[in-house]
Amino acid sequence: MNIYCEDEMPKVTVEIPQHIIDDVQSHVGDGRKFVSFSDAVRTALRKMLDQLDEIDRRRGRAGQ
Repeated sequence: MNIYCEDEMPKVTVEIPQHIIDDVQSHVGDGRKFVSFSDAVRTALRKMLDQLDEIDRRRGRAGQ
């Protein structure tokens, strides 16, 4: 199991439409689902990759 601390994570710059940023921000903060915008983005990317892996498995492309 790989455990990364914030200092070991590369920084990435992307262009995101403002309406998407606003939508994500509505889920960030005290008492909400994500502690930070970065946390929300990492979680969304991980979920998308897991879904793509599942699609690949179903189509016999696992491990590619």
